[in-house]
Amino acid sequence: MDIMSQIYEKARSNPQRVAFSECTETKILQAVQECLDRGLIVPVLVGDPAQIKEAAAAAGLGLDGAVFFDTTDEPAMDKLINAYLERSQVLSAKSLKRKTKADPMFTAMLLLALDRVDCSFAGLVHTTGDVISAGNLIVGLKQGVVTPSSIGIFDIPGHEGPEGSLLAFGDSAVCTNPSPEELASIAISACNTVKELMDWEPRCALLSYSTDGSAESEMVDKVREAVRIAREQRPDLLIDGEFQLDAAIVPSVAAKKVKRESAVAGRANIIIWPDINAGNIGVKLVQQFAHADAYGPLLQGFSKIVCDCSRSAPVSELVGNIAMAAVRAQHRE
Repeated sequence: MDIMSQIYEKARSNPQRVAFSECTETKILQAVQECLDRGLIVPVLVGDPAQIKEAAAAAGLGLDGAVFFDTTDEPAMDKLINAYLERSQVLSAKSLKRKTKADPMFTAMLLLALDRVDCSFAGLVHTTGDVISAGNLIVGLKQGVVTPSSIGIFDIPGHEGPEGSLLAFGDSAVCTNPSPEELASIAISACNTVKELMDWEPRCALLSYSTDGSAESEMVDKVREAVRIAREQRPDLLIDGEFQLDAAIVPSVAAKKVKRESAVAGRANIIIWPDINAGNIGVKLVQQFAHADAYGPLLQGFSKIVCDCSRSAPVSELVGNIAMAAVRAQHRE
């Protein structure tokens, strides 16, 4: 069974409530319809129901089984905002009313923060920065996390690792040049995400151009310090480094380069790039030359599941991202 078949099966086993705030976009509605047809989720469509139904009818979609949250219902919106203000005083009622009136994504985030839905999904109209900003403001980060970040899954032909051809990677999309504290936070979040999504025992390697002191520079020091911080914060997780890529994933190379005991060296199922330069280049190299499929990026680090998507994503990719978000949300119940 391939990776996405496993994800879809898990999503169907316990459908989660997913809030959509870009509900007049045809591709979003098509993805919602496919999710309904396949029994993957319970979609919650946030916005003006009349406009959403009009857009759905124009696309030839029925959306039977979808739930609507009407942002034009002022008493319902006031009740939602007041319930949120009982938990958080970061924003005023006036500010929340202004934001939710201008953009349904903020209403979706309120529903998520109050556990009225299990995850939120946006990104076809909004930028990744928009989604992260709203998630930070309304939902907030998980305790101990210092930065939101992202993770993806490679399916690499010919790779023979602990999880077969699969390898998780992060962060390739959000943090441009993470500090040691941020890099440690990314590694910890990646372990949590992989556990939620794939049920793996995380073995997380922080990458560098150096393996265990084979080179010295500020760039190496950053990775080394991140490993120390991550281990201090989460001694229960298998996080190690600094490793070159081959020392992280090839047992024979690890045996030569890593002259100490390590549960990660040569057996990593998660790799953490030192910065977004390495991450972006690494992803594209593996896609172009190894013809790998890359699933994601998935946002992580928030106290609830906040999901972003590429604005150029086809409907099939949107459905996959929605299913992955739903599976992760199953672990938050």
